[in-house]
Amino acid sequence: MIDLHLIGIGTGNPDHLTRAAIAAMNAADLILLPRKGDAKSDLIDLRRTICADVLTGATRVVEFDLPERDTSAPYLGAVEQWHDAIAAVWRGKIAQHLPDGGRLALLVWGDPSLYDSTLRIADRLRADGLAMTVTVEPGVTSLQALTAAHAIPLNMVGAPVLITTGRRLRAGGWPAGVDTIAVMLDGDCAFQTLDAPGIEISWGAYLGMAHQALVAGALAEVAIEIIEARASLRERHGWIMDIYLLRRAVPVA
Repeated sequence: MIDLHLIGIGTGNPDHLTRAAIAAMNAADLILLPRKGDAKSDLIDLRRTICADVLTGATRVVEFDLPERDTSAPYLGAVEQWHDAIAAVWRGKIAQHLPDGGRLALLVWGDPSLYDSTLRIADRLRADGLAMTVTVEPGVTSLQALTAAHAIPLNMVGAPVLITTGRRLRAGGWPAGVDTIAVMLDGDCAFQTLDAPGIEISWGAYLGMAHQALVAGALAEVAIEIIEARASLRERHGWIMDIYLLRRAVPVA
């Protein structure tokens, strides 16, 4: 039996770890850390730093190379194949390092519930017959870190919020029925496709890290600033994690 603990670690700041997360890491027999290539080396470095700061016992830490998604294939099919490949790597590492079962931990950016596929990959292993229990230790999400960094509320009074992706915003435009949209996984600055007047944007990258970057204001006025800042930061660091909140002005009753 594998006792899998998925531990939300926030957005890179060790201070985001909860006491429950720290306890789960120290109780684990094995922690698996994914490497995503040289361009994202500081992502694995952050995980290494968290482990070095938190672990006090005999927990083993093993790194593995994360399979790459085929970006030339249709998106949904490519994601399915990518998740299958990751599940196969997990299974191999479990067989190698926990052949008699035990407690396995994976460190998940933000929280496993929000635009993360770790839970779905774990389901693949259970569906393939691996005896496994899954426990989640929640973490600070990038959405929480964004609103905190800008000191803004997520929602308007009594109003809904939609959380979506840049891909869907670009394809469908502003969704009906909401005045606040949180946009994640947007590599192409999909806010450029919107009719900007009356829209406010609060953008953040590397939230909670030493090189955190923030821009806020009227979309029509700061869109170019965000695009240029994002390109410069990505070139400097080799990778970028960013998120933004869009708010459309509504008439005062």
